[in-house]
Amino acid sequence: MRRAALLGCLTLQAAPLTAQAPGPTLTVQRVDRPPKLEHFLSGDPPLPAREVTDFRQLEPGDGVPASASTAAYLAYDDENLYVVFVCNDDPAAVRASLTKREEISVDDGVAVYLDTFRDRKRAYLFEANPLGVQADAMVTEGQDDDYSFDAVWQSDGRRTPHGYVVRFTIPFRSLRFPRAPAQTWGIALGRYIRRNNEQSYWPYLTKRLAGLVPQFAALEGLRDISPGRNLQAIPYGAFTGARFLDTDVPAFREENDQRVGVDLKAVVRDALTLDGTVNPDFSQVESDEPQVTINSRFEVFFPEKRPFFIENAGYFQTPVNLFFSRRVADPGMGLRLTGKMGRWAVGAIGIDDRAAKQFSVADRAGIGVVRVQREIADESTVGALVSEQALGGGSNRVASADARLKLSKTVVFTGQVIATDLQDPTGSRLSGTGIYAELLRDGRNFDYAARYLDLGSGFDAELGYVPRVGIRQFEQELETVWRPRGPVVKVGPTFTTSLDWDRSGVLLDRSLKASWEVKLVGETKLEAQYESAFELFHDVPFDTRATKLSFESEWLKWLAVSASYKRGTDVNHKPPKGVAPFLAGAAKSELTLTLRPMPQLRLDHTLLYSRLTAGPGAPPAGGRPARVFTDRILREKLNYQFSRALSLRVILDYSAVDRDSTLSRVEPERRWAVDALLTYLLNPGTALYLGYRDGYENLAILPGSPPSLYRTDRPETSTGRQVFVKISYLLQF
Repeated sequence: MRRAALLGCLTLQAAPLTAQAPGPTLTVQRVDRPPKLEHFLSGDPPLPAREVTDFRQLEPGDGVPASASTAAYLAYDDENLYVVFVCNDDPAAVRASLTKREEISVDDGVAVYLDTFRDRKRAYLFEANPLGVQADAMVTEGQDDDYSFDAVWQSDGRRTPHGYVVRFTIPFRSLRFPRAPAQTWGIALGRYIRRNNEQSYWPYLTKRLAGLVPQFAALEGLRDISPGRNLQAIPYGAFTGARFLDTDVPAFREENDQRVGVDLKAVVRDALTLDGTVNPDFSQVESDEPQVTINSRFEVFFPEKRPFFIENAGYFQTPVNLFFSRRVADPGMGLRLTGKMGRWAVGAIGIDDRAAKQFSVADRAGIGVVRVQREIADESTVGALVSEQALGGGSNRVASADARLKLSKTVVFTGQVIATDLQDPTGSRLSGTGIYAELLRDGRNFDYAARYLDLGSGFDAELGYVPRVGIRQFEQELETVWRPRGPVVKVGPTFTTSLDWDRSGVLLDRSLKASWEVKLVGETKLEAQYESAFELFHDVPFDTRATKLSFESEWLKWLAVSASYKRGTDVNHKPPKGVAPFLAGAAKSELTLTLRPMPQLRLDHTLLYSRLTAGPGAPPAGGRPARVFTDRILREKLNYQFSRALSLRVILDYSAVDRDSTLSRVEPERRWAVDALLTYLLNPGTALYLGYRDGYENLAILPGSPPSLYRTDRPETSTGRQVFVKISYLLQF
């Protein structure tokens, strides 16, 4: 067989790489046999010379040739798309770790973007580091990249004397695309060199245009392909044994839970995905990252981690977050439909919540959400969302309409109008409205954003994440950037203003920030920030200030550092009964160290420290300075990767809150916990988890009728001990 038949030849009809010109066209041919990684390790790929090689920088340069040469080769057969990257580099400088899936952000790597509907809005992202460790995501213009997306695909990577080689095998059954005999997709190929802060792409992508997906090249030549029936089931079984302290009726209890369930998936007409779940397992094998919350005025956001909700979550996203899936605590069964129908994007979910019986006489809550979006001219969209939560004769309904309009090459407008209706079981009703508008200018050297949010006092979206209602809020952010050549890759100031008023026009909050950032090679960044703020709390006005210094660096491939220190004044939001809120000195610091002493081992050290100090004459009785509270959080995390499939994670958490009871009512808590998890993950559906967690707190039971809890000096009481085993297996038909 001729060498050209091994991968097929590539036809590049490339226009000059200018920001205004249409992207090039890449034509790929069908092959009889898949390429093998070994064919490329010698540095002499068995292909003609016409391959994709013209990678240009997006960062730190714009259109500058990549600092190290890259060649990419593409082909396909009846079942898969193949992409092979041959990356030249200094082998000693290449950053590559044998780590868990998705944890390759500090490594060098390569990527494939596929806009399979050619809608210039959404794209699949497949990434791998030089050892073939995977990450994947959904990219949606106007949203953050969604790395909760998981697909079944294969990747192989190998170091070479001249750099590394990576092969992607992307099954068509893992993609959604139109039903047509000939396909035209959008495509971009990327390479990341971390020590140079470098992102390079083919075709040429630039920040002088709004969005990345609209700039992709056209991928042609794909004919007579289909995901097929693409039916899959993931049955699972889980056992949990636990001993815990019941704080409602103080007593130690034991509980065992055996659960069997199944997740089902079917592809409808090649483009729509129908997911079903029966008795799903929603135990979280990944713990939340630590946050300081004790003096917060509003609810703190913790991201979703449960598989049924995180897949295709972008289909339900709106500018104001109206569906925050962590509101669904314990679902019993559910259905979800997501995908594309021509110019329409559709998302619908129906699910129940068995945890509702803890808060109502009703057995469970019924929840439904429908989201639709339609593409209109010039990479713009309009959409709508409706949701309802019904519980015990009451309901909460939300209706929303939104639009994302591209006004020019660099300017995008986003708007949303919302109406809510709340009815309690007695028939009493409360309604409210909301408006959101954003103007965003994103460019190479100048960024500007203006946002306006108006939420009525009766606004209530119980399924959403809306920390505050009854306000009008206006924010602006302006960033100016210079990009000198040499070790300094980016430097410039950022100015931010934020104003909040109540519905009668009274100023509630004001924040004025100015910062100066210097970014160096080696993913090193230094930033200085000053903030002057005003806050109206319990009808008392306070003026606060803060100065913050921060530093981040990944200069060494075995060490990553992130540190910040903030000092100024803040309001004591939780004084004891009979004491008015007062202004106090505030300090916060954060330190994160990530060590990689060997490719298989990663050690993360996180320290969070926060304190509030009352000055002389502070309530309640005046006197010398006193510590209102201190909050210390320490996390030690170890990950050891025995192979790409087998890993061990151990987390040790410690937190301590001390306070002066005459100045603060925060709980004087002391806690520590150990969390161990052994994972065998063959693919996102086939996995075995063995876990153990034991937590201790400074609590004890005081005998009596009824018994009560009291705080001790040391965290010596085991308040929650758990052992769990979970196994799941992916079946594809």
